[in-house]
Amino acid sequence: MLKIISLTLGPVQTNSFIVADTDTGDAIVVDPSWDGALVAKTAAEQGWQIKEIWLTHAHFDHIGGVAELVDALPEAPPVLLHSDDLDLWKKGGGAALFGFKIDPGPEPETLINGQILQLGKFSFETRHTPGHRPGHCAFYCADADILFSGDLIFYRSVGRTDLPGGDWATLEASIREQVYSLPDQTRILSGHGEETNVGDEKENNHFVRA
Repeated sequence: MLKIISLTLGPVQTNSFIVADTDTGDAIVVDPSWDGALVAKTAAEQGWQIKEIWLTHAHFDHIGGVAELVDALPEAPPVLLHSDDLDLWKKGGGAALFGFKIDPGPEPETLINGQILQLGKFSFETRHTPGHRPGHCAFYCADADILFSGDLIFYRSVGRTDLPGGDWATLEASIREQVYSLPDQTRILSGHGEETNVGDEKENNHFVRA
């Protein structure tokens, strides 16, 4: 069974997700936004072992807990990030622009569009979804009908495009091609706010209509 624990952490209330195959005890973390030790403790309390860290993009509020999380684990797991966001990662996720300073953690390995990531018996497809950031990616598990969408799309809203690397036309295309192409029942777990699904967004998202 796939089990997900959501933790809303950090100065801008970013959702971090611990995802586990309960049959194997293997887990990954999507966007450890802050309080990495708490993320590690939460996984340990479930008896899960964190094998990888997947980053949707490199904004500081999505990577702020990586270093502390890695330090709290018995063995450092790989950190995965699309190469188009490596420049932002090297700048600490742009934290200085907002008055923060973070340790971005160990240098990430490169994600590419279409790459299949494995968690126990569950396969996740990496979908390159630029627009909010050039290297933004979403992670889709067809077997579980789940999309981790980062800051691409939210409940009846979308990611901002006014920060460096943002582009509205690109964001809109990513949503239409990589989200609205999925089955309506697909759950969308976003970087901020509450859960939604593809069918609801196609019908009710006033920013990007189906």
